[in-house]
Amino acid sequence: MAKVDRTISIAPMMDWTDRHDRYFLRLITSRSLLYTEMVTTGAILFGDAERHLRFDPVEQPVALQLGGSNPDDLAKCCKIGEDYGYQEVNLNVGCPSDRVQTGRFGACLMAEPKTVAACVSAMKSATSLPVTVKNRIGIDDLDSYEHLTEFTKTVADAGCETFIIHARKAWLTGLSPKENRTVPPLDYPRVYRLKQDFPELEIIINGGIQTLEEIDEHLRHVDGVMIGREAYQNPYFLAEIDNRYFGLSEDAPERREVVDQILPYINREMRKGVPLKSITRHMLGLFQGRPGARAWRRHISENAHLAGATTDILQEAAAKVQN
Repeated sequence: MAKVDRTISIAPMMDWTDRHDRYFLRLITSRSLLYTEMVTTGAILFGDAERHLRFDPVEQPVALQLGGSNPDDLAKCCKIGEDYGYQEVNLNVGCPSDRVQTGRFGACLMAEPKTVAACVSAMKSATSLPVTVKNRIGIDDLDSYEHLTEFTKTVADAGCETFIIHARKAWLTGLSPKENRTVPPLDYPRVYRLKQDFPELEIIINGGIQTLEEIDEHLRHVDGVMIGREAYQNPYFLAEIDNRYFGLSEDAPERREVVDQILPYINREMRKGVPLKSITRHMLGLFQGRPGARAWRRHISENAHLAGATTDILQEAAAKVQN
């Protein structure tokens, strides 16, 4: 199996990085590693696994992020994910939401490095895919560098070779999940230091990264950069990624070409019963920063949900944007 290139990746984001968003993003960057939303082990083992796991081959390379803390359940889900064709399985040890804490997974597991190690060991035994961990630099009062290194060493000893680190701590009480993405201060140097102290590990940095220049700086210190909200709110920011970081000579399509290229996919999905708005909601930021971007967003927002809406709405909206 080819090595997964994690130089640039797009973060798993709940309610955002579903299969429709990933298809859309793949039209802009052909090489960045894409991640699913977090999928819980219960949703796969006891729910509609097909709905949660199916994806279009166009989305590759794509990785599956799991949420859970039961090693046996995670192992079963790894095997299922491999059968679906994912190229990596990632364990979520970073989400701070109350729902996730109640299920005893996500960021609260940073307080239980031995549990995470047991999960990683079981996952690796069940699949030939890379098993990675996405975590924070700390939680609550467990936010010392010493705790982070102990967590990293314990999980690495179980076989994890790649850590994707959101460079903020998480407050499990007192802050909402949204606030936990912005309020705790970023500490990039702590992630850099971890790479220095664990040079044998692959360290990917995540959190607040918005420009190509910032990516360049991070890559001087760590192995890869994961981009979150900027990739969703300003997706055409990714248009230079393939040339700049993967050495591809072919330019990304222009924004209007992206619209034209996604129309067959949308029509195909609509024939299967997918509402137009379920796909177009991911495209609102395509013309971010361009004259007419507001008119583009407004036209889609006001019309995509209407009965009988067709892809003509996208072409009408694009006509409102200046070249």
